[in-house]
Amino acid sequence: MARLRNALMTAAMVPLLAGTAQAAPISRSMGGGPTGDLKLERMVMVMRHSVRPPTKTPATPAGTTAQPWGTWTTPYGELTPHGAEGARLMGAYYRTFLDARGLLPREGCAAPGEIVAWASGKQRAIKTAEMFVEGLQPGCGLKVAHPDNEENDPIFHPAEGIDGDVALKAAQRQRPGVAAEARIHAADFAVLQRVLGCDPATKAGCDIAKKPSHLAANKNDTPDLEGALSIASTAGQTVLLEYVEGKPMDQVGWGRASKADIQAMLRFHPVKFHYEVGAPYIAERYAAPVAKEVLNALKGEAGTGGKLTMLVGHDTNIAALRGLLGAHFTAADYPQDDPPPGGAMGFELLKDGAGKRFVRAFYTAQSMDQLRQLQPLTASNPPAYAYFKVPGCGVAGEPTLCPLETFQTIVGGKLDHPAKN
Repeated sequence: MARLRNALMTAAMVPLLAGTAQAAPISRSMGGGPTGDLKLERMVMVMRHSVRPPTKTPATPAGTTAQPWGTWTTPYGELTPHGAEGARLMGAYYRTFLDARGLLPREGCAAPGEIVAWASGKQRAIKTAEMFVEGLQPGCGLKVAHPDNEENDPIFHPAEGIDGDVALKAAQRQRPGVAAEARIHAADFAVLQRVLGCDPATKAGCDIAKKPSHLAANKNDTPDLEGALSIASTAGQTVLLEYVEGKPMDQVGWGRASKADIQAMLRFHPVKFHYEVGAPYIAERYAAPVAKEVLNALKGEAGTGGKLTMLVGHDTNIAALRGLLGAHFTAADYPQDDPPPGGAMGFELLKDGAGKRFVRAFYTAQSMDQLRQLQPLTASNPPAYAYFKVPGCGVAGEPTLCPLETFQTIVGGKLDHPAKN
């Protein structure tokens, strides 16, 4: 983590129009609330990498699809050129968006140290970060810091502090419980079965919904959700990736998946995270390294002084951070609590007219079609940018605003005294 705090970089901006209604300055003067306009002082973004193929082949176990999964030209698990361009487009948008909010300069390279970028050791995260900052600061040679290898990645892949057996019991206490999820998501399973070519009405022999689901412990790690729910999560993500990669519709879910079908199948993804990293015992340990960096960046500690701090990793990191906060978000046209490819959970540090500071959490992401079509992102076609409430926070009339001291107490308390079971 010391390398992150020392990874100070430079940046450049070019003029375009930017801004969204959700992020407009707020002027208030009420009991407990901010006084005067809120000025953006810092921003931290915890981002998921953009589009990749499945991490392995076949994407789901043999016999779970009626036909083989489609092929990809990009190596398994690595960022595709399409995904790279999607990340660059997000960076180009934030170049203008952050200029409009007064955080970074409109032209030229920002001063050294104003932007800090750190990525997971995996290629897809590193390349996503590189393309985002190239869009954000074109031509300035801004470098992304990252671990030397995937095994040495204490921020995004922490390997300490989790007792596998305790984690399993904590996950098993999550409600409504794994057994109930199959009943709750019966309609989503029906969509999945049809897309995979395993609709029981056709008497195909790959009826995933009938497979039991269970949680399995991992030594010194988070538990795994196995069985039908896990297969459904992976299958839904795979069809989504085919869609946002821009593949022809006859290659998206074998030509059997509409966008609405994909949205239904995606509901399994947050279910998987709910059990694998959602329990307080797990979330407050797995997300701890990222949460510490968020706090340090907001406070400007350890010499970073960065106006924008980027932490580019994986959906698991975001899901665990959501669990640590106990919050819920909805990103663009995705299901609740589902971290989209190339999207980010973010935190604004704001100062009011009296000098009091507040934190406001948000989620930003391209819509499925913005990413699929690689649409330029502008003030008239912005990515989603939606604030969400952090439990325990809020001021009069502004439930998504959190006094900085309160945010520090909430997050710091969970870091110092994580759940014991």
